[in-house]
Amino acid sequence: MGFIDAVLAFPTVLFSVPLLVVAAYWLVALLGVLDIGLLDGGADGEGSPGGLAGVLTAAGLGGVPATVSLSLLVAFAWFTALVGNVVIDSLGLSTPVVVIASLLALVIAVMVAWGVTSGVAVGVRRLLPGSARVRTGSDLVGRTCTVRTGRVDDGFGQGEVVFDDGSIMTVQVRTIGGELLSSGETALIFDHDTDGGFYRVSRFDPALDPGDA
Repeated sequence: MGFIDAVLAFPTVLFSVPLLVVAAYWLVALLGVLDIGLLDGGADGEGSPGGLAGVLTAAGLGGVPATVSLSLLVAFAWFTALVGNVVIDSLGLSTPVVVIASLLALVIAVMVAWGVTSGVAVGVRRLLPGSARVRTGSDLVGRTCTVRTGRVDDGFGQGEVVFDDGSIMTVQVRTIGGELLSSGETALIFDHDTDGGFYRVSRFDPALDPGDA
């Protein structure tokens, strides 16, 4: 079985298209067009992550951005399924047995992908213990952040917050009144939009910092 045949064979083909989407996403994200935290929802009323991030956290895949977890899941599932296809083809099995073996390979691919991704998430939480605690709106309002996307405006942007314990959190940020911030600028977080899952920011003037007075 050639590489292309293996990629297009069941069950690898189920992950081939999502893998292309993941690759395209990261290419665009590296260009600063999309946020890395695109799929991360805001915290719910109890301070737990909402949306897809909440589902992944419940599945033991929290601690890293949802886009990272999904990308790892797809990549590891695709690779495991591909190996399964090659092994099955090399055994020279009859068609009915190949069907059963392929279904088993699908289950194994999903389990392996979940196990490895979960391990990565656990490792991140252990290496960066401060990131394991979900920060709520009250933790961030009043803090400054550094713009990490090419721009921040009223509809797009991402900022990096550094906490006193050294932990770092990347959040969705938006400006108001047409204000435009550039990568590397420092912004002040002054409000939390719980419905939208992002924070309102404005350009920060160090001269106004009471700590420098």
